[in-house]
Order: sequence, then structure tokens, then C-alpha cells
Amino acid sequence: MLELDKTTFEKEVLQATGKVVVDFYGNGCVSCEALMPHVHALAEKYGSDTLKFCALNTSKARRLAIGQKILGLPVIAVYENGVMIDSCVKEAATPAAVEAMLKKYC
Repeated sequence: MLELDKTTFEKEVLQATGKVVVDFYGNGCVSCEALMPHVHALAEKYGSDTLKFCALNTSKARRLAIGQKILGLPVIAVYENGVMIDSCVKEAATPAAVEAMLKKYC
């Protein structure tokens, strides 16, 4: 799982070819902390040449997150060729829902 910041997000996600999964999380976000181990496990299971997994701490990149329309946390988003094509947001970001979303893109 590649940890992103505001200086690497554009290169690793917006300029990437193919599909990139981004875990948007924040400091002190209890739901984010609860979901994170599941996302790491999914990265181990589904991470490949098909899906690249990344994470971005929005507490350190607020403007970037707002620019990506990340207005609540947690958000697990799938980008394809730099465009967000799917996401699980807030209460809908359960381990089962995230895995179901990822299976569509493997």
C-alpha cells in the first residue's frame, strides 16, 4: 500500500494509467481506523498489475481532498486513468461493500 501525500497524489493517481484504489482517511477518524486493516487485507488479496492500492491522509492534504470532492470520511475510491469511477463513502464503506466494489474491477 503506497502512502501518498499532496506532492505525490497527482503522479500516482491522476496521471496513472489503469486502476488505482485510494483509501482517504484522516487523523482521529474512528471509522477510518476501524476500516484500515480490512483495506490493507484487500490490498494483499487484490493488489496486482490490475489494481494499485494507495492511501492518503486527508488531515495533511485538506485542499487536495476537497478538490477530489472528499467531504466525509472514510472514502475508498477507485480511479481509472485519473478519473474517479466508483467509491464507498462514510457509513457505506463497510469491509463487505468495499470488497464487492473492488471485485467489479479485478
